[in-house]
Amino acid sequence: MKGSFEERLVWALQAFNHFLHVLLAIALVMASLMVLWEFVMAVVRAVQLNQLAHGFLQALGTLFIVWTLSSLISAEINYVQNGVFHLVVFIEVAMITLLRQLIVEPVKVASAGQNAEQLFNAWHYGLVLASLMVIGILHKLVSSSEKRDLH
Repeated sequence: MKGSFEERLVWALQAFNHFLHVLLAIALVMASLMVLWEFVMAVVRAVQLNQLAHGFLQALGTLFIVWTLSSLISAEINYVQNGVFHLVVFIEVAMITLLRQLIVEPVKVASAGQNAEQLFNAWHYGLVLASLMVIGILHKLVSSSEKRDLH
């Protein structure tokens, strides 16, 4: 009797976990579509305002969000197929986020006009660069460790 209850409990938890992963996958797809729409609108707005360089950099920042969502979707596919979730996905998402910040911040400063000097914080920008360096080293260490474990 005890084994039967435990088996049913494990089955119910696995079914609920599967349901949560279906919802997560749907949410990731919806978020990706909305961000792609935002990218298209940013490009259209840049063309209409004849601010192609500024608009391109803003649109590139939006594409970094798509890159993040794509990494999460790939991780979700891998988890659903193999039941394995790799640590390197979290590191890649952090790296993409920092790269996006490095691109978007100067665009905000450039578009601020007279207040640009007040917006640019060299100390903050340096910390973001240092964080990116640390995350890059961590990515290299973890990804090479995972490759070794596969062989």
